[in-house]
Amino acid sequence: MSELSENAINPIKWIDNHGHLQLLDQSKLPQEEKFLYLNTWEEVFSAIRDMKIRGAPAIGVAAGYALALACFQLKQVKEEFDLNRIADIGFSLIQARPTAVNLKWAVERMIAKSRMLIPRKDLAAKLLEEAKSIHLESYESDVKLSEFGADVIPRGSSVLTHCNTGPLATGGFGTALGVIRKAWAQGKIKGVISTETRPWFQGSRLTMWELNKFGIPSTLIVDSMAGYLMSRGEIQCVIVGADRIASNGDVANKIGTFSLAVLAKEHGLPFYVAAPITTIDLDKNNGDEIPIEERLAEEVIIVKGISIGVQESKVLNMAFDITPSKYITSIITDNGVASAPYNKSIKELIIG
Repeated sequence: MSELSENAINPIKWIDNHGHLQLLDQSKLPQEEKFLYLNTWEEVFSAIRDMKIRGAPAIGVAAGYALALACFQLKQVKEEFDLNRIADIGFSLIQARPTAVNLKWAVERMIAKSRMLIPRKDLAAKLLEEAKSIHLESYESDVKLSEFGADVIPRGSSVLTHCNTGPLATGGFGTALGVIRKAWAQGKIKGVISTETRPWFQGSRLTMWELNKFGIPSTLIVDSMAGYLMSRGEIQCVIVGADRIASNGDVANKIGTFSLAVLAKEHGLPFYVAAPITTIDLDKNNGDEIPIEERLAEEVIIVKGISIGVQESKVLNMAFDITPSKYITSIITDNGVASAPYNKSIKELIIG
């Protein structure tokens, strides 16, 4: 996408002259920068499910391209007018990662677009245009969000972040990490503390890789160290992303977020959530209504093919948790910053 900065990390890219989707395989980072070249929606589904592409905004963008690919596939077998088939494929894509609402939002937008398009013979090309629009809008919303967020970061902060919320997880700029990038450029932060983020190590593998690329001073810690560092005054604020936000401000995010929010509250530290407006789900009244994805036990007890646990162990592997809104200082979006009472402020941001 020519609109993206030449210096950007671009995990998702449509290659026009080949008609395929290029993804940076995040499961290989940081040891190897390997690109995947996907030609079918099924390949994109597998990449999302297997976390080769991950992060709520990023999988929404990928899903948009997946439905465009599906339409090209249907066209090849003369099924381009079967809109119900496109909707069925979209529903299947949503099942790949059910917690992140951006995935559902992008799929529903693409399906709605398919039903509006006449003549149908141009459907595949028009859906590809829509997928590209979703991608560009995601990047632009990241930049707006980051500018709003930089304004609230206390000057002189060491900022703690969890999981990965940079270009790899988004449309190409970053949400929580985008805020950090902007705040760093403004001279407001001293450095970043990143949790390793078990069991997939998105913090140690991905966030630290990105921070190194951007030249931002950063320190990696094990997940369980955060509270002690807060007690020593070595953290001044916490900022994380979100996979889904309920209308009351409850936030679904990477497992471990809830613990960090409670610790921040105990130590009197601001706890910020940064996510685009598309991450807010007004159909969910509170966090109890958000589906929480449970993943395979192997992700916890096997790392890079090496067993680190007892194979017979009973394992509970929830990918996300719910942080009640009472622990959240502000929710930073591309439409502005929401604060309590969230039922009111969130709706005001969406309505404008």
